[in-house]
Amino acid sequence: MSDLPLSGQVALVTGAATGIGRATVLALAAAGAKVWINHFGQAQAATGLVARITAAGGWARAVEADVSSAAHVEAMFEEIFAVGALDILVNNAGIILEKPFLETSEDDWATLLGVDLSAVYRCCRHALGHMQPRGSGSIVNIASELGHLGREKYAAYCTAKAGVIGLTKSLAREFAPAIRINGVAPGPVDTPMVSAENMSAEMIAKEVAIPMGRLGRPEEIAAAVLFLVSPQASFFQGQMLGANGGAWMG
Repeated sequence: MSDLPLSGQVALVTGAATGIGRATVLALAAAGAKVWINHFGQAQAATGLVARITAAGGWARAVEADVSSAAHVEAMFEEIFAVGALDILVNNAGIILEKPFLETSEDDWATLLGVDLSAVYRCCRHALGHMQPRGSGSIVNIASELGHLGREKYAAYCTAKAGVIGLTKSLAREFAPAIRINGVAPGPVDTPMVSAENMSAEMIAKEVAIPMGRLGRPEEIAAAVLFLVSPQASFFQGQMLGANGGAWMG
């Protein structure tokens, strides 16, 4: 419908097949945006998401790419630009690693920063190269409260997320006022990332030991993203919204 706040706009969400990315895709589509759903090795989930949005009268396409690969990112943006413009980029893809610093290998470090930081740089670079000549656009980068706080055994992850915060602020100054660039620094969210597969019981207990006393929901983070790309956030630039349950009060 033409009266929806994001009607006529095209968005790309990375790491969008599950968790925060999936919730963000659904929120943007419900607000009228056409959505590109990036995934890597999650074709079934991405295809199901496309079908759900299409059945509701929206527009969505899945695009597979490993965002830690420069070649994959370039190919992804070529596919998107071949179809049309891009108005919104949400850099959501991310991985986590719990490991003592002295046991963190060169490969561990490179892999984590490749997905959580370098991918944000690459996607922003392609998107901004397209948005700047058009004189408009909005980017939201997903960081973490741990980028502010730091945490033992999470040096690579905290470094990457602190880098995302710094990159967001730097780009916001460079590309204002035409392009709005902001971020969200979630606290612990009920996704597969916060699970026994990725975290020790000790660290999971720390995740919920916050003022709100619970994990966040993906939809709560998606709501923050939706606000930042909406007309209601027209005076927001270089901001990092702390949807974190009080874990970081900056």
